[in-house]
Amino acid sequence: MGRNLQNSEQLRPVDLARGHGLSTQAIRNYEEAGILPAAGRTPHGYRTYTPLHAGALRTFLALVPGHGHQTATSIMRAVNGSAVDEAFRLIDASHAQLLDDRRTLQAVESALRDLEPATASEPGVRSEPATVSGPGGTFIGPLAGNLGIRPATLRKWERAGLVRPRRDPLTGYRVYDEADVRDAQLAHQLRRGGYLLEQIAPLIAQVRAAGGLEPLEAALCDWRGRLSARGRAMLTGAAELDAYLRRRG
Repeated sequence: MGRNLQNSEQLRPVDLARGHGLSTQAIRNYEEAGILPAAGRTPHGYRTYTPLHAGALRTFLALVPGHGHQTATSIMRAVNGSAVDEAFRLIDASHAQLLDDRRTLQAVESALRDLEPATASEPGVRSEPATVSGPGGTFIGPLAGNLGIRPATLRKWERAGLVRPRRDPLTGYRVYDEADVRDAQLAHQLRRGGYLLEQIAPLIAQVRAAGGLEPLEAALCDWRGRLSARGRAMLTGAAELDAYLRRRG
């Protein structure tokens, strides 16, 4: 393979870099990382590349949006190292992760349909339950059990501002009303979707201020769009990879 590369049309690092808005140092770094096959050398020691290298670069840049930089790098290393089955395994893992993310999104959307907005006389005002055992009032243990998390997680969410339980005046126990339960459910689903606590907190604050779930609807729409973009990018990357594999022979 290396000898064939030497006999092919010669390209300079700048020739590869120019068309993609990259620096020549980036091209050298990609070669050293195994993203590009090893370059040929002139009698004076200068690197020379070929159309195959250009195809490798196009493939890598097409893989990154769908698979991420690290996985795209691993895929190209595997292909250039003649470990094509390993490259396919990495691609399969990315598709499996995308499918899992779609299922999580569907779970969030399902939870949203099951949630009822907390009613209040004005934004930011929460109604207090008459009793802790009645509708809309629960202690930390039962709520954590229903969500499948530990009570310590709910306490962590409270410190982050995701839930705001009141304290029972007699026992001092935390009491979660309907709005708190809603916020905990949203936090739980969004955490499953990969959102960080610092990303969830302002969203839940908006839900409280608006007195409804409209902000979450917007977040889910954005999430859905990002998943679709990843899926489309994976198709683009697959087409470039197929072309590169055919060129390698």
